[in-house]
Amino acid sequence: MQSAQQSTIDARVFRDTLGHYASGITVISGRDAEGPIGFTCQSFYSVSMDPPLVSFSVMTTSTTYPRIHETGSFAVNVLAHHQDAVSSQFARKGADKWAGISWRPSAAGNPVIEDTLMWLDCDIWAEYEAGDHLVVIGRVKELSPAEWHRYEPLLFFKGSYRHLRDPEAVAS
Repeated sequence: MQSAQQSTIDARVFRDTLGHYASGITVISGRDAEGPIGFTCQSFYSVSMDPPLVSFSVMTTSTTYPRIHETGSFAVNVLAHHQDAVSSQFARKGADKWAGISWRPSAAGNPVIEDTLMWLDCDIWAEYEAGDHLVVIGRVKELSPAEWHRYEPLLFFKGSYRHLRDPEAVAS
């Protein structure tokens, strides 16, 4: 439910506070007539098991997502601990995001980046406006096989990339 009151929360303070919540990093990808497209996204989560649904959020000012929207489908590439450069590359505007990136097409033709933690291929199920973002729901149609690479995840926490550590290393 929306409040009729204007927010008095400072945007920078809000962002810094939410930075204390560690998240995984994904690249949302698609392919249109111009070729592969994609962007870095850390707001990704599962929604439903039946049907299998996932969600991500994207800024309404994104120039990449409208191209993905037009195709009706997308892939979610969950980045592994060694892929911080991939995340940074897909976060840049105006750069060739796919330069030096190895990928293969999913059955639907969406780019699946090599060496990721896991991936999902989805059809767009629904979209909802939420302030300065769109919340996109996707129905999973294909996913990485069980024998896919067994890496640790790439995490983002307090404005920096992070990696999981062995519990024994944290205790010492």
